[in-house]
Formats: sequence, C-alpha cells, structure tokens
Amino acid sequence: ELSWDGPAIAVPSLVAPLAVSVVIPCKEEARNLEILLPNVVGFAEELIVVDGHSKDHTRELAQQHGAKYFLDNRQGKGDGIRVGIEKATRPICVFMDADLSHDPNDIPKLVQPILDDQADLVLGSRIRGGGDEFHATFEEMVRLCGNAGLTWLINMRCGLDLSDSQNGFRAARTALLRRLRLNSKRHTIETEMTMRAKRSGARILEVATHEYRR
Repeated sequence: ELSWDGPAIAVPSLVAPLAVSVVIPCKEEARNLEILLPNVVGFAEELIVVDGHSKDHTRELAQQHGAKYFLDNRQGKGDGIRVGIEKATRPICVFMDADLSHDPNDIPKLVQPILDDQADLVLGSRIRGGGDEFHATFEEMVRLCGNAGLTWLINMRCGLDLSDSQNGFRAARTALLRRLRLNSKRHTIETEMTMRAKRSGARILEVATHEYRR
C-alpha cells in the first residue's frame, strides 16, 4: 500500500501559495508521484511536472492532480530544470525530486526568506536538517564526502559559507533563474545555479531541510 513516510502534511499560514511554482523533474516515478503530488497541493498555486519521456502513467497522474505536464528534451535533469523554469508563471520556483526524499512541509522554509526579501536563492541543507542516506553504508558515506568536498570548493571559489551545496531541494526567484541562462544538462545544474547566482550578486541563504531515504 502506498503511503507518505514523512510527517503529517499541514499547510502553514506563512507560505503564500500564489507566489510559488513547484517544479518536479522526473522519469519513471509514477509510483512516487502518486504519493507526492497530493501532498504538495496547497503549498503552491502551480505544479509543474517535467517528464523525461516516462513509459508509466506519469502524464495521467500529473493531469489528475492539476499539475502542468511537459516533456523534457531527453538531456538529463538539468534540461528538465530548465524546461520547468521556462514554463513557470509564478515569481518563485521551488525544485523537488520525485523520489519522496524531499518533505513538502519544508517548502515554506525555502520560500519565506524570498517573500521577506532576505534572499534570492534559498538552499535546503541536509547537513543542518538531517539526511537518512548520509550514514549507514559505504556508498552513502562516499556520497557525503563527495558533497562535502564540492561544497568546500564552491565556498572557497565564491566566498560562500554553505553546508550542502548539492541539494536539489531549493527555491529561487524565477526572474533570477532566467537571467542566469543555465546550460548544464545533468546533476551539475545545482552547482551551476549556485555559482552563477553568487556571481550575479544574488543573496543566497541556507535553511535546514530533511532528506528521507530515496
């Protein structure tokens, strides 16, 4: 039986759904989207599913839950993110993975600093909020070390003080994202987004978010 493994979803009063487009790039994730999409409703006026040409019922699920559905250009996650940015109509974009690792309850934490005009790009931090995959196995420890190394390099190069530069769970002003002219095709899109945003003079903050096991 399908169920949401995270905490109970309760839409808080802080976030302004009318200002938010949630962008979910995915491929063959219908089983997870069946759980995720109804839990995201209420946090955003606009849900955008960017599909990597799945052969499951992703399109039908997106339409069933009122999400806008688009196909990417078969070039990877970065391409899916760019399609979502292009199609978004709200002033703030929130990016989520479709594998249930991101908690919809954390969306207000990402959005509120932008609504309060304290930031232009807000990154979720699994280091601050905890990650179920950041311990226990050798592969997960390698992932943690790789993330830490890349974060250190970005901090040194850009003069930042981040703890989790590779987290795909983040929010940004849509206008800023379009100005950055991102071109990464795969998972390097997060690194490119952060570095280009900093070089453009954007204000970057981190907030604690939790990542569940994929």
